[in-house]
Amino acid sequence: MAKKQRIVIALGGNALSNTLPEQMAAVKITACAIVDLIEEGCEVVVAHGNGPQVGMVNNAMLALAHEDLKQPNTPLSVCVAMSQAYIGYDLQNALREELLNRKIKDIPVATMITQVRVDPDDPAFKNPSKPIGRFMDQEQAKEMAARYDYIMKEDAGHGYRRVVASPKPQEIIEMGTIRTMVDSGHLVIACGGGGIPVVRQGNHLQGASAVIDKDFASCLLARELDADFLIILTAVEKAAVNFGTPAVRWLDNISVSQARRYIEEGHFAPGSMLPKVQAAIEFAESKPGRKALITLLQKAKEGIQGTTGTCISLGHV
Repeated sequence: MAKKQRIVIALGGNALSNTLPEQMAAVKITACAIVDLIEEGCEVVVAHGNGPQVGMVNNAMLALAHEDLKQPNTPLSVCVAMSQAYIGYDLQNALREELLNRKIKDIPVATMITQVRVDPDDPAFKNPSKPIGRFMDQEQAKEMAARYDYIMKEDAGHGYRRVVASPKPQEIIEMGTIRTMVDSGHLVIACGGGGIPVVRQGNHLQGASAVIDKDFASCLLARELDADFLIILTAVEKAAVNFGTPAVRWLDNISVSQARRYIEEGHFAPGSMLPKVQAAIEFAESKPGRKALITLLQKAKEGIQGTTGTCISLGHV
């Protein structure tokens, strides 16, 4: 029997939507696309973002702290953990239901609350740039900065938002358990929102005020699981050079060296396509034969079959 392709799939915000009702509807579509890959003979591990969700949790905890002065402010790391659990709850139930609908009864589904170690000396901590939570006016921003020691920055003329660091992931703390579950045939949801950011203090893991990019965390997860494919889902079918211009060119199969050249030429927007391409390069060059795919959720199966998406590999094409 041929060895199944092991795939780590990184779900973006468009696969989860923004509100609780929208998320419950979105995960049903997401589950269909993931189970399509399983029916193709793939072994799938799911990671996901949590941008809107962690902001919603953070806002709710802030409101609680304002209503009850005895209630301390909730650390961002705890908000990430909360978002992991409730996104995982919806995802695993949708996946289990879709598997059973297709008469697949031998694949258990489970969410792993995942901590990811970051380096406290990561330069990102000196230049927080990742906005989180709601927009505020200047007076509200000053109050948040004074009361909670938040770093507040003006955001594109819409008001002020809290900004936090986005350090690179160094280690997935629960990696051994995740690997055991995957090896035993579970469909595992892990590294939600990039993982709960922690720093090591002796034997203690201290939550960090940060968010980890889910694409880089998914890359680390895929490498540690010795995956064959990393699929990074986004809002477009393919990455492109000269995006947004009449000279746009959609990318099919490209090498790591080609992808690097396009980065140097400034073709990928920071905070959007750039980290996806960087994570894809990191995975593709980590071992011969590994491939990274950037595409739409609905095109994941076709991408694995080689008919669409942007596929980045080590060798020349």
